[in-house]
Order: sequence, then C-alpha cells, then structure tokens
Amino acid sequence: MMEKKNIKDLTMEELEEIVVQNGFPKFRATQIFKWIYKDVESFENMKNLPKKIIEFLKENYYIGRSLLIEKQQSKDGTIKLLLGLHDKSAVECVLMKYKHGYSICISSQVGCRMNCSFCASTEGGLVRSLSSGEIIEEVMATERENGVKISNIVVMGIGEPFDNYDELMKFLRIINHKEGMNIGMRHITISTSGIVPKIYSFTDENLQCNLAISLHSAIDEVRSSLMPINRKYNIEELMKACDYYINKTNRRITFEYALIRDINDRKDDAKALVKLLKGKLCHVNLIPINPVEGKVYERSEHCSIEEFKKIIEESGIQVTLRRELGSDIQGACGQLRKNHFIEENDKI
Repeated sequence: MMEKKNIKDLTMEELEEIVVQNGFPKFRATQIFKWIYKDVESFENMKNLPKKIIEFLKENYYIGRSLLIEKQQSKDGTIKLLLGLHDKSAVECVLMKYKHGYSICISSQVGCRMNCSFCASTEGGLVRSLSSGEIIEEVMATERENGVKISNIVVMGIGEPFDNYDELMKFLRIINHKEGMNIGMRHITISTSGIVPKIYSFTDENLQCNLAISLHSAIDEVRSSLMPINRKYNIEELMKACDYYINKTNRRITFEYALIRDINDRKDDAKALVKLLKGKLCHVNLIPINPVEGKVYERSEHCSIEEFKKIIEESGIQVTLRRELGSDIQGACGQLRKNHFIEENDKI
C-alpha cells in the first residue's frame, strides 16, 4: 500500500496536475487549496467537494498538522512554541508582536549542521530537513494556537534555510499564493550563514524576498572561529555573492552581527566592518549575544555595544540594535534548539 503524503507539501500547480491526471476538473484544485489554508482538520470538512474527490484525497493524502507540545510566554509577550512532527521530532518557532503586527521566526530543519560556535541550534547536529508543508504548518499552528494573523515571517530559527533550498523555495511559493495564506514576499526574510552558491541561486529566483546574512565578523580568522562555513566560503567570496544580489535585485541586505565580549566587539572589529560594507546597499543589525547553556561566550558590555554602534553610524551605514525579545524563555536569537522529542504515546 502506498504511503500517504502530506497535502501541504503540494504547490497549487502540483495540485492542479494531480487533480487533472485523476480525471477531476482543474478548478477542484483551487477549492482544495483554499480549504487547506482555511486550516480544515479533515477532507470531509471541504464542503463543496464531491464525495469521489474526498475519497481520493483520503486514500492518498493527509493534512499535516503538528502537535503543540509546549507553549511558553515571555514577560515581554513573546511566545515560543514547541511543535511535534509526524516522526517524533520537534522544532521551535517564536511569535513576536510589533506595532505593525505579528511576526514569526520559523525553523527550516530539525537541528543544524553549520556548527556555529555560539548557537544552540547546532547542538546534536542535523537530524533532517523540514518539508515545505512542515515549514508552512509552523505558521498555521502559531496562528491557530494564538488566534492571530501573522503578517511577517523570518526564516531564522533552527537550521540553515539554504541547506534546505528546494523545500524553502516551495514554501515561499505556497505561502505567497493568493488562494492560500497570501503573505507577501516583501514580508518574508531569509537568513543564511553564507552558503555562497545558494545566494546566487536565490538572487536569480527574483522573488522580492528579503535577504539577511549572519556575518558576525568582518575578519576571516575571527569569522572562521565562530562560523565553520567561512572556511569553505570566505568573506571575499561571500561579499561577491552579496554584491551580485544587490546589483541584480536593487534590494538591501541586512547583515546580522552578534556582539560577543572580547571576541568581535572591539574598535578594530567595528572599523573592519565599516571597511567591508561601506558603499553597499545594506543595513547592520547588532545583536547583543544571548546566553546559551554550555556556551562560554559572554555578552558585550553596554559601553562596548554603544561605541561599536557609534562607529558604524558615523560611517554612514544604517545600523540598529535589535530589541531583545524572549530571552527569558530561551526564545531569542541563537537560543532555539531541538531539545525535546515526542513520547511514543503522543499522537499527531
């Protein structure tokens, strides 16, 4: 017997092809797609479909829904969800409220193999990548569990998005579709540690998404000690790819920079960053590093942070200091981890 597939993994085009190939009118695909993203629990709830199509769907597909294992709320209102997947794995995502609406930070993999030395997500390595439907379900589950409408997405949680490139692209096209969740590409940010070939590929997709680069140092030796990916694609190669993105899309890149005491927060580090980014269409997002259990790195002192920021500002480069959200529930940048697994008797 053929294993059933998660219907949320299908794009509209794939769904149309399946519907037509099985002898049903093409317009039925649109009806099915709309029902999926109205968050119905079963195919029987798709009220305007004939019984024959419902039976076909039941025989071949399931509606992938995650299991809420844990929900934590920070004193600042940030909410972290631990969501169980069909294979007993689990991922975390974070809901944040801003003046402009609700944003979500979602994961693209169970674990991560980038091995950045300051990040909790890499502990234990990579288990597997998420499917496009599982990534979408993080957004849907968060809306469902909190009664909110999400307007902005950052793919910046557990995992390296460009290490799961094909499923990431499917996710973007599905979630952007006007008959689905209809979240605009300009409201979605993809963060990468710097897989250079995929930056070129992503640029050529011309999707109008925002790109963020986890930089954390403008000095190769320092960056390589923090981020092993830099040993494969050094800063010079990374900047060539960033220039290609900027020149082709005319879109600004955000460079994420976690400030670590006595590692990358000195005047010389700031000056190196200015030299690297001067004249580029970019924005620097400074992030005082968040504490992670088992990691020895310490947050920069307040005076060092302010001095670093001032050097960047005076160079004419746009810079912001990220507002700290969710650190008391281990929900801030660098703190997400695959630290739970579902018990065998839990059902999804």
